[in-house]
Amino acid sequence: MLKKIPVEHLVLGMHLQAFCGAWLEHPFWRTKFVLSDPNDITLIFESPIKEVWIDISKGLDIKLADKASNIELVTAEEVPEPAPEIQPKSTYREEIKRAAKICAKGKEAVVSMFQEARMGKAIEAEAAAPLVEEISNSMMRNPGALISLARLKTADDYTYMHSVAVCALMIALARQLGLDEEQTKQAGMAGLLHDLGKAMIPAEILNKPGKLTDAEFTLVKTHPEEGHKLLLGGIGINEITKDVCLHHHEKVDGSGYPKSLNGETMSLFAKMGAVCDVYDAITSNRPYKAGWDPAESIKRMAEWTGHFDPIVFQAFVKSLGIYPIGSLVKLASGKLGVVVEQGEQSLLKPKVKVFFSTKSVAYIKPEIIDLARSAEKITGREDAAKWGIKDIDRFWASE
Repeated sequence: MLKKIPVEHLVLGMHLQAFCGAWLEHPFWRTKFVLSDPNDITLIFESPIKEVWIDISKGLDIKLADKASNIELVTAEEVPEPAPEIQPKSTYREEIKRAAKICAKGKEAVVSMFQEARMGKAIEAEAAAPLVEEISNSMMRNPGALISLARLKTADDYTYMHSVAVCALMIALARQLGLDEEQTKQAGMAGLLHDLGKAMIPAEILNKPGKLTDAEFTLVKTHPEEGHKLLLGGIGINEITKDVCLHHHEKVDGSGYPKSLNGETMSLFAKMGAVCDVYDAITSNRPYKAGWDPAESIKRMAEWTGHFDPIVFQAFVKSLGIYPIGSLVKLASGKLGVVVEQGEQSLLKPKVKVFFSTKSVAYIKPEIIDLARSAEKITGREDAAKWGIKDIDRFWASE
């Protein structure tokens, strides 16, 4: 039986079933566990959470002395589902702070899942569901914020943040393809767990700064099948997640791995996973190379014949924009700027933060120009290195 109690009555040995509050408000990525560390209770006290649900069939009940007090205890067989919130639209600037919290907690969740996989513990889809829900809600409010923020990775956290990024990209693509909300969330879960098999690959190989040897590359290529094995032993893992995990490195011309599937034999979700996985990989800084500009990445991916399903790829471009956030573009006036937000009406008219003049070859006072309300227009992509511009991410991430 479940009981809802005030947090001040928590003691070690109780089984936490759920927190009464938003997922971002409580201090853990996972909700269902037995309290065994006094620090965990301290963290709950310090959070905005005032009440929790405990499961007295799996842990200690509230003390008799507390029962005798005037506490109003609520009992239930299952935690009541909160009514789904309608997600209001928000600007990039409004959403970016919340997206930063989701990314940080998302990384913590993926790190924990990888560690549990290495220890032989079964992966539970239910535990990761609140993270997918938060990412989905953020994408509803403003799809550009979390996707662009998740692209910023260090070499050490690439594998984990890549999972968060692909989750977000899969959700955006699913909505662009017109999939229903249940399929969209399943696509998000598939994105979150698609690289789970990398938990079985030594970190020194995953983070190697130089070129992999043939033997090392062969080992890395086992991660889809290793991940699939882990998911087969998981709890509540849907078929879409297993499929994407196993087949996200397949190509429509049949030259991918591990099963050499093609456009006829790949599922829609595997085709989606293939696009999202590659885009985040090539736009992110890796131990062995700097990430490509987002717009340049879209252009190059479009040129890879036989790699992606054309319909899925076109939908992917529409979900991100021809000039995704972070792209360096040149305007007709000769000014350079980074895309900081997509335009509502046209993929060709985003908001751009200009900061450099190609005429004077000098930095200028940063200014945001909404191309939908300006005579300015984009004349093309630009290479930051050509103009000696370094750390370009600071110009859009500061938004």
